[in-house]
Amino acid sequence: MTRTLTVPAPAPELAETYFGAELAFEVDPDDLARDLEAGRTDGYVIVETRAPEAFAQARIPGAVNLPYRDLTAESTKHLDRDVVYVCYCESTNCNAATKGALKLAQLGFRVKRLSGGISSWIAAGYPVERTVDGTAAPGIRCAC
Repeated sequence: MTRTLTVPAPAPELAETYFGAELAFEVDPDDLARDLEAGRTDGYVIVETRAPEAFAQARIPGAVNLPYRDLTAESTKHLDRDVVYVCYCESTNCNAATKGALKLAQLGFRVKRLSGGISSWIAAGYPVERTVDGTAAPGIRCAC
Protein backbone atom coordinates (compact mmCIF):
# COMPACT_ATOMS: atom_id res chain seq x y z
CA MET A 1 0.00 0.00 0.00
CA THR A 2 1.19 3.51 -0.73
CA ARG A 3 2.03 5.89 2.09
CA THR A 4 -0.35 8.41 0.56
CA LEU A 5 -3.32 6.09 1.09
CA THR A 6 -2.32 4.53 4.42
CA VAL A 7 -5.22 6.49 5.85
CA PRO A 8 -8.06 6.27 3.34
CA ALA A 9 -9.63 9.39 1.88
CA PRO A 10 -12.94 10.32 3.51
CA ALA A 11 -16.33 9.87 1.93
CA PRO A 12 -17.20 12.75 -0.41
CA GLU A 13 -19.79 14.08 2.05
CA LEU A 14 -17.20 14.33 4.83
CA ALA A 15 -14.70 15.98 2.49
CA GLU A 16 -17.33 18.50 1.44
CA THR A 17 -18.06 19.40 5.06
CA TYR A 18 -14.38 19.66 6.00
CA PHE A 19 -13.21 21.70 3.01
CA GLY A 20 -16.30 23.90 3.06
CA ALA A 21 -15.58 24.73 6.70
CA GLU A 22 -11.93 25.44 5.91
CA LEU A 23 -12.93 27.95 3.24
CA ALA A 24 -15.35 29.61 5.67
CA PHE A 25 -12.38 30.40 7.92
CA GLU A 26 -9.73 31.38 5.35
CA VAL A 27 -9.21 33.43 2.22
CA ASP A 28 -6.24 33.04 -0.09
CA PRO A 29 -3.97 35.86 -1.29
CA ASP A 30 -5.17 35.56 -4.91
CA ASP A 31 -8.84 36.07 -4.04
CA LEU A 32 -8.00 39.03 -1.81
CA ALA A 33 -5.70 40.57 -4.42
CA ARG A 34 -8.34 40.23 -7.14
CA ASP A 35 -10.89 41.94 -4.88
CA LEU A 36 -8.48 44.79 -4.15
CA GLU A 37 -7.57 45.20 -7.83
CA ALA A 38 -11.27 45.38 -8.72
CA GLY A 39 -12.04 47.77 -5.87
CA ARG A 40 -14.36 45.25 -4.23
CA THR A 41 -13.75 45.79 -0.53
CA ASP A 42 -17.31 46.17 0.71
CA GLY A 43 -18.08 43.85 3.59
CA TYR A 44 -14.59 43.28 4.95
CA VAL A 45 -11.59 44.96 6.51
CA ILE A 46 -8.02 43.69 6.16
CA VAL A 47 -6.30 43.52 9.55
CA GLU A 48 -2.58 43.24 10.26
CA THR A 49 -2.45 41.64 13.71
CA ARG A 50 1.29 41.98 14.34
CA ALA A 51 3.04 44.82 16.16
CA PRO A 52 3.08 48.37 14.72
CA GLU A 53 6.73 48.05 13.62
CA ALA A 54 5.81 45.09 11.37
CA PHE A 55 2.88 47.07 9.99
CA ALA A 56 5.20 49.99 9.19
CA GLN A 57 7.68 47.66 7.49
CA ALA A 58 5.27 46.22 4.92
CA ARG A 59 1.52 45.80 4.82
CA ILE A 60 -1.22 44.83 2.43
CA PRO A 61 -2.69 47.98 0.83
CA GLY A 62 -5.65 49.26 2.80
CA ALA A 63 -4.91 47.15 5.88
CA VAL A 64 -5.40 48.50 9.38
CA ASN A 65 -3.14 47.59 12.27
CA LEU A 66 -4.87 45.93 15.21
CA PRO A 67 -2.13 44.13 17.14
CA TYR A 68 -3.69 41.05 18.72
CA ARG A 69 -2.10 41.85 22.09
CA ASP A 70 -4.08 45.10 22.24
CA LEU A 71 -7.52 43.75 21.29
CA THR A 72 -10.03 44.38 24.07
CA ALA A 73 -13.68 45.37 24.29
CA GLU A 74 -12.49 48.95 24.86
CA SER A 75 -9.98 49.05 21.99
CA THR A 76 -12.48 47.60 19.51
CA LYS A 77 -15.62 49.49 20.49
CA HIS A 78 -15.25 51.77 17.44
CA LEU A 79 -15.10 48.85 14.96
CA ASP A 80 -17.98 48.06 12.62
CA ARG A 81 -19.66 44.82 13.68
CA ASP A 82 -21.34 44.39 10.30
CA VAL A 83 -18.16 43.53 8.38
CA VAL A 84 -15.77 40.57 8.33
CA TYR A 85 -12.24 41.14 9.61
CA VAL A 86 -9.62 39.34 7.48
CA CYS A 87 -6.63 38.86 9.78
CA TYR A 88 -3.09 38.25 8.63
CA CYS A 89 0.39 38.04 10.10
CA GLU A 90 3.84 37.08 8.81
CA SER A 91 3.32 33.51 7.57
CA THR A 92 2.32 30.03 8.62
CA ASN A 93 5.28 30.24 11.02
CA CYS A 94 3.53 32.98 12.99
CA ASN A 95 0.21 32.68 14.77
CA ALA A 96 -0.59 36.36 15.36
CA ALA A 97 -3.42 36.15 12.80
CA THR A 98 -4.92 33.18 14.60
CA LYS A 99 -4.62 34.93 17.96
CA GLY A 100 -6.10 38.12 16.53
CA ALA A 101 -8.97 36.30 14.85
CA LEU A 102 -9.68 34.41 18.06
CA LYS A 103 -9.75 37.59 20.15
CA LEU A 104 -11.98 39.36 17.65
CA ALA A 105 -14.34 36.37 17.53
CA GLN A 106 -14.44 36.30 21.34
CA LEU A 107 -15.44 39.97 21.19
CA GLY A 108 -18.30 39.16 18.82
CA PHE A 109 -16.76 40.00 15.43
CA ARG A 110 -16.93 37.86 12.29
CA VAL A 111 -13.46 36.88 11.12
CA LYS A 112 -11.42 35.07 8.48
CA ARG A 113 -7.68 34.50 8.20
CA LEU A 114 -5.49 35.16 5.18
CA SER A 115 -3.72 31.93 4.18
CA GLY A 116 0.04 32.20 4.36
CA GLY A 117 0.16 35.75 5.70
CA ILE A 118 2.05 38.62 4.15
CA SER A 119 4.94 36.34 3.20
CA SER A 120 2.67 34.43 0.80
CA TRP A 121 1.23 37.73 -0.40
CA ILE A 122 4.70 39.05 -1.26
CA ALA A 123 5.84 35.71 -2.74
CA ALA A 124 2.88 35.88 -5.13
CA GLY A 125 4.06 39.31 -6.30
CA TYR A 126 1.23 41.38 -4.84
CA PRO A 127 1.90 44.99 -3.83
CA VAL A 128 2.66 46.19 -0.32
CA GLU A 129 2.60 49.57 1.34
CA ARG A 130 5.59 50.62 3.42
CA THR A 131 6.59 53.40 5.79
CA VAL A 132 6.02 56.97 4.65
CA ASP A 133 9.57 57.37 3.33
CA GLY A 134 9.34 54.12 1.39
CA THR A 135 12.05 52.33 3.34
CA ALA A 136 11.69 49.08 5.18
CA ALA A 137 13.94 46.98 7.30
CA PRO A 138 15.34 43.94 5.46
CA GLY A 139 13.16 40.85 5.51
CA ILE A 140 9.77 40.20 6.98
CA ARG A 141 9.63 38.92 10.52
CA CYS A 142 6.97 37.74 12.90
CA ALA A 143 7.01 40.79 15.24
CA CYS A 144 4.02 39.49 17.11
